[in-house]
Amino acid sequence: MSSTPATQVRLKAYPTGVVGPDTWTVTHDAPAAPGPNQVLLQLQMLSVDPGMRGWITPKRSYMPPVQPGEVMRAFGVGTVLESQAKAFVPGDVVTGFTGVQTVGVVDAMFLRKVDLSLAPASSYLSGLGMTGYTAYFGLLDVGKPKPGQTVVVSAAAGAVGSMVCQIAKIQGCRVVGIAGGPDKTAYLRDVLGVEAVIDYKADGLDQALKAAAPGGVDLYFDNVGGAVLDSVLMQIKRHGRVVLCGGVSQYADAQQVRGPANYLQLIAQSGTMQGFTMMDYMHRVPEAVAQILEWQAAGKLQFREHILHGIASFPQAFDMIFSGANQGKLLIDLQG
Repeated sequence: MSSTPATQVRLKAYPTGVVGPDTWTVTHDAPAAPGPNQVLLQLQMLSVDPGMRGWITPKRSYMPPVQPGEVMRAFGVGTVLESQAKAFVPGDVVTGFTGVQTVGVVDAMFLRKVDLSLAPASSYLSGLGMTGYTAYFGLLDVGKPKPGQTVVVSAAAGAVGSMVCQIAKIQGCRVVGIAGGPDKTAYLRDVLGVEAVIDYKADGLDQALKAAAPGGVDLYFDNVGGAVLDSVLMQIKRHGRVVLCGGVSQYADAQQVRGPANYLQLIAQSGTMQGFTMMDYMHRVPEAVAQILEWQAAGKLQFREHILHGIASFPQAFDMIFSGANQGKLLIDLQG
């Protein structure tokens, strides 16, 4: 058994509404020795994602919920300390489902090696991690954008949304980004070069969308659901597509999720709406990594990261995701 000091953030109880401090408990359990096909990891970096809200909801989803008492599920990057898996040796740097902990035993099937000579650890949780893959496959495989089409992206200044905006521009599309507040809209307009920007907190959404996309919307990449989805559906063009990536506006009350009010527009316009998760694309991750690295090297794609420090910042980070306080991909540096 390892004597390496360890800290874990565990799910204490399923929240019934807003996630509060009573949702989590902190433990300092010494890690066990790894069993067959397991490794002991020293974690360096953790990812904080909107999908975490769904993981602590006891409802049917694409993954089973985290059980009370278990270490909170999270993506991370860490170094192998001990290994009982053929694929990894001590010193390997890996990423995958690691949990919110500083040191822990993880099944090797959930991990893959990363090369820190190509990119820093943080990149493998942002643009070269699940964030980047989600944007890449969700936009290109599900959305199928074509040059000249109008692509609308909600939560456009967020981790996935900002990647979608950039990839859509690479594909020759006209991009309309929806975000909240002057800082985020300025980032979309002045840094990413998005053709039209809507501040949903300040602008009348319906009128602003008509002005930003006067010819209608060919493709909508939805990260929020709710009123924004309703508004965009009214502007969907014939044979328009809606990609359902997330519904952050609905996560606070998973028992009373609001469905789209204007879905009949999909019938009227012969449109489609499709959801997806990365479970369908994990076998194609190397493809995404290679292409994203190529775009980044060419100066066509950038990663924006918001890094907090120390495992004690996890509750704050979780709150930031749903208040919109973060500026880019939210990460926790466990060594800083």
